[in-house]
Amino acid sequence: MNEIKRYDINENWAHAGIVEAGDYCFINYCVRNIGGTVEEQVDGAFDEMEERLALAGLTLENVVQMNCLFKNIWDIPVMEQVVKRRFHGRYPARKSFQTEFAHPGGLYFQVDAIAYRTDPEKDRADTCTTTSF
Repeated sequence: MNEIKRYDINENWAHAGIVEAGDYCFINYCVRNIGGTVEEQVDGAFDEMEERLALAGLTLENVVQMNCLFKNIWDIPVMEQVVKRRFHGRYPARKSFQTEFAHPGGLYFQVDAIAYRTDPEKDRADTCTTTSF
């Protein structure tokens, strides 16, 4: 594939929600449920990510890397529980940051990601290994 495809275009903010380039998809920041609890915001962000991935025919299981931004970095365990529930053991690599969001208040979590388009037949045959710390 030599074409770059852009989906979920926002002309006001001059960005795409997802960009497909070759076998990779780059998902712009996902935010939802602002003003809700951290868990509600994390779930909402992954709802938005799923919707964007679906535009390119992908799912959360295609996500290979995420950047997670928190108002309070100590909320990572809340996000980890949501990730365990939603990614079904097919966890992406992840980096987490604490930031002061450019938002008047109530925003606690945002995520962007990279997804990889794979062969569905091979995906079913993949096995996962677990490492405990």
